[in-house]
Amino acid sequence: MTTSYPVATQGDPPVAVIALSGQIDRSALAALNEAYDTVASSSTQSVLLDFHDVDYINSTGIALIVGILGRARAENRSVLATGLTEHYQHIFAITRLSDFIAVYPDVSSALSGATSS
Repeated sequence: MTTSYPVATQGDPPVAVIALSGQIDRSALAALNEAYDTVASSSTQSVLLDFHDVDYINSTGIALIVGILGRARAENRSVLATGLTEHYQHIFAITRLSDFIAVYPDVSSALSGATSS
């Protein structure tokens, strides 16, 4: 199954929103990297991963997110997240991802948080 993740640039300073959907697992690798490559080719200062339409994230999916975080940090971009269920907010806390990825309840608050930081 090939999944495509749309990328939109919003906010000021530019924030790229990657709208994720379905399952974040090994099958999402190519699509997620392609979406991040689109972000990396722009002057985007922050990347917002929108999890509102995500049904499932397995350990490989968490590793993919860590990979995106690593790439972004190496390029001096911040990473934000929104749309995480309570379960995945807990997973982000346990894995300490939330120490490095600011988690917001919705896109508008994430965009506001990105512009105020």
